[in-house]
Amino acid sequence: MPTKAVSIAQDLIRCPSVTPAEGGALATLETLLSSAGFSVSRITFRDENTPDVENLFASVGSGAPHFVFAGHTDVVPAGAEDDWSHGPFDGDISNGVLFGRGAVDMKGGVAAFAAAALEFVEEFGADFGGTISFLITGDEEGPAVNGTVKLLEWAEAQGHRFDGCIVGEPTNPERLGDAIKVGRRGSLSGTITVAGVQGHAAYPHLAANPIPGLLRLLSALDALVLDQGNDRFQPSNLEIVSMDVGNPAFNVIPARAEARFNIRFNDEWSLQRLEAKILATLEGVDLGELKLSVALKRDASESFLTRDERLIDVLTQAVESETGRRPELSTGGGTSDARFIKNFCPVVEFGLVGQTMHKVDECVSVEDLDRLTAIYKRFLRKYLTKDSGAA
Repeated sequence: MPTKAVSIAQDLIRCPSVTPAEGGALATLETLLSSAGFSVSRITFRDENTPDVENLFASVGSGAPHFVFAGHTDVVPAGAEDDWSHGPFDGDISNGVLFGRGAVDMKGGVAAFAAAALEFVEEFGADFGGTISFLITGDEEGPAVNGTVKLLEWAEAQGHRFDGCIVGEPTNPERLGDAIKVGRRGSLSGTITVAGVQGHAAYPHLAANPIPGLLRLLSALDALVLDQGNDRFQPSNLEIVSMDVGNPAFNVIPARAEARFNIRFNDEWSLQRLEAKILATLEGVDLGELKLSVALKRDASESFLTRDERLIDVLTQAVESETGRRPELSTGGGTSDARFIKNFCPVVEFGLVGQTMHKVDECVSVEDLDRLTAIYKRFLRKYLTKDSGAA
């Protein structure tokens, strides 16, 4: 007989909620939580040139402290299903391992904090002297336009004020208990376009080849040493991620050349200063008659570091009590929806082991899923009650 967390995870995995499809995942959570006394709202957000996205907000209890679990039920595509040893949306368990798309990223995490909250309410009742909420989006793996950021604004408009948050992303690199994310580097992406004049390759004097100009620009970016990092963050890094001219012919000088880059930056930089640095570097390259344009993506995010000692200490104690390991306080890796949440309340991230996320045969051990549930429940008991011995 599967535990509550495992059963919830199986039910969620069986919902094909590939971004932006809801796939039944939010409906599953709505039924589960409402039957346990949670107030549940389903909200659809829309924006120009992006798909409509369904989201869920649920809460139980009243007053402060108001703690929120945040996560997503949307998943990346499964790819060729024949490559999977178990169906990506079957939720099969084999030799103590649960298989399926989203098992670790992050339906498993959602299942664990849902089970923990349900068991907590069963133990203490709905009048425990605080509030537990769930902030669940269907847009984390997509454009991230109609998800968490708008759901946070909606919740604030409803009068909700959060004191702390855990995002259930798979933060552990090797073993459960390895790391808690207490911050993230920022992310800045951009597209560089160089416009020249198309022409015959045998008559270059009648054309203006944009490719050498683009190469000079990329060399200037690649030569940048942004910083050396610090005791909080690893060094900032700039990566050139694509270069394209869309030219299938050998005898044509193309009219345009384009490249894309991404920068992961630490708190040595603000977004405004970094944008200025990149633009100044590019504009300092002599392109002659070629024309440069730079488009920076609107989903750029600042770096952040959470300094809420109580939130971090209570979670650290819960992790250590359940796993025997004292987690590293990490700021490594990519971005997550924590970049939006940090504007509303202190936020940390802790979830499952991420080794199989986005892979064929994504999976999680049943033991880890149950242990994560125990960590979350232990955290809630210490954070929300006066049970000082709980962690």
